[in-house]
Amino acid sequence: MRTIPGLILRDPSLRMVAAGLLLFATFASSLGVHQSLLAVEVFGLSDTGYALVLLLAMSVAVTASIVMGIATDRGPRRRQMALVAATASLAGAALVALTRAPLAFLLAHVVLVPLGGTIFGQLFAAGRLASAPYPPATRDGLLAVLRALFAVPFMIVLPLWGLAFDRGLPLLALYPAVTVVAALHLFLVWRAWPHDAHAPWAETKSGLDFRASLREMSAGPVILRVALVGAVHSGGAIVGIILGLLFAAVGRGTGDVGLFFGLFVAVEVVGTLSAGLLIGRLPRLLLIATGVGLYAFFLALLPFLADTAWLWLLILPAGFGGGLIYPLAIAYLQDLLAERPGAGGSLIAVQRVAAEGLTTAIFGLGAWAQGYATVSLLGAGAILLAMGTILRLDAPQPKKPGPAS
Repeated sequence: MRTIPGLILRDPSLRMVAAGLLLFATFASSLGVHQSLLAVEVFGLSDTGYALVLLLAMSVAVTASIVMGIATDRGPRRRQMALVAATASLAGAALVALTRAPLAFLLAHVVLVPLGGTIFGQLFAAGRLASAPYPPATRDGLLAVLRALFAVPFMIVLPLWGLAFDRGLPLLALYPAVTVVAALHLFLVWRAWPHDAHAPWAETKSGLDFRASLREMSAGPVILRVALVGAVHSGGAIVGIILGLLFAAVGRGTGDVGLFFGLFVAVEVVGTLSAGLLIGRLPRLLLIATGVGLYAFFLALLPFLADTAWLWLLILPAGFGGGLIYPLAIAYLQDLLAERPGAGGSLIAVQRVAAEGLTTAIFGLGAWAQGYATVSLLGAGAILLAMGTILRLDAPQPKKPGPAS
């Protein structure tokens, strides 16, 4: 029997997607986690100024993802758009590395890096096209393993950067390093991404103009499910906001935050690989719902166990829950526009907006009402409610009785 990793290694297109995700994750993990420190401590932005940077960057990322997704579905432009994204990442990193100027930071992180980030959805669109000949369970397994590969650099690269910074390396050293990574990524796309005219996958172009494609993406049933998947993903965004705050409130230091995060991601990788093995045996929505249940359990207990030794056991429901949610939710989103891989990939960026919008509302309400514990509990309730709604929407419809014979 052919294993999922074996299929990836033997297929040149899937190998390209896997290598691209590893390189992009190295780039994204290096800059993303440290971006706030760079903005405030190195380039002198105020908290309000940095919030504006995040808002503008999100707007650019979503708009670019939608435009590129529609463009790649309309005509033979997948390789061209991937080259644009990879070049934007390289330009953004190199600009700051060479000038070290606040204006360069703003241009890079408001325009160029968000534009480069569209490669994430494009890689998953290519992965979906390359895996199309396989049965649905195998296809979902392939996407799950590819998503697991994306998480690997977060386990390895972040601790290495932390060790380097503890030994006195300046934060600005990030930019020369990620410039090299971005250059390797651009070379990979140029060398290995199939030319559209000779791509090894079968694809029917939409033929729709921009407005028609946008209407297809924003149709009620599609956008409702995208918003609900975003609500499910808000659990992870909430943890990203409150974990450090909760740990500081109970006297835990940044070392504990880093250790918890690293262990959590390691378990998540195992959970993601498990999802790839289980998808052929259990329905996809059942697995996602199981992951949501585990993650809600983690969120509900986190504020009450943060100051105890029991905290470290929570990495198990957190990691396995996230490992079931994230890769399978990507496949679920792409299936909403199954005939439009590019637009389906761009829905990943749209659901992120829904996730972060809901996270902001929950954090504001919970912190105003009672504190971080309330935020965590509200988050647990929100992801359970969203998952319950998805199950209700996608429940098999009872067959209507036929005419009496």
